[in-house]
Amino acid sequence: MLTKRIIPCLDIKNGRTVKGVNFVNLIDAGDPVALAKQYAEKGADELVFLDISATLEGRNTTLEMVLSVAEQVNIPFTVGGGISSIDDVDRLLKAGADKVSINSSAIKRPELINELANKFGNQCITVAIDAKQIEGEWIVHLAGGSIPTTLNLFDWAKEVESRGAGEILFTSMNNDGTKAGFANDALAKLSKELNIPIIASGGAGTIQHFIDTFEIGKADAALAASVFHFGEIPISDLKEALKNNNINVRL
Repeated sequence: MLTKRIIPCLDIKNGRTVKGVNFVNLIDAGDPVALAKQYAEKGADELVFLDISATLEGRNTTLEMVLSVAEQVNIPFTVGGGISSIDDVDRLLKAGADKVSINSSAIKRPELINELANKFGNQCITVAIDAKQIEGEWIVHLAGGSIPTTLNLFDWAKEVESRGAGEILFTSMNNDGTKAGFANDALAKLSKELNIPIIASGGAGTIQHFIDTFEIGKADAALAASVFHFGEIPISDLKEALKNNNINVRL
């Protein structure tokens, strides 16, 4: 049985970690490099860094931060935000990132997924999908959740897989920051229809929410931010509880 992963997510804006609710009302959550080091020491399996304003501001992810994180942590980490070319990915991987996450650029030009997977290998390419349930249908959004598209979550996820993505990071915009639990029905459907790992994102508030997303949502990994940033759920306590519920985790 594959090990389930716990992944703290650090949303970066102007060099600081920030956190909001439903993608807005951002507050400062600390220095990203210091937080990364702390999470690596406390048992996180991976880290995700998302430069949330890079696409909107039309610039690349900060390489200096990636270099600093690579010096400080010994666990895999993924970097996303403003990535739109082979050169962007090449620079980030050479700076020390293990994987990259693309979102808006993949929607605008889906062939980018094929190009990156062919050049760097599927295992390096995560496609992030931000979707919002509107009148019963999950609609994909781009540019940090600010622009709705005509894409359906499940159709887009299948296309992403067929083009060579190694995993999908699905964030429910409805659940994001609410601490009311993950979108487990959508996650379970994604898991059933796809053969690549699904990372659940949006809604973590209690340890039970993590148990539910692995048991009900069938997620391969669970990503969260504020419950980790503000010390509400220690990673060691979370993993112990998961283990006690017969969920396979790395202790």
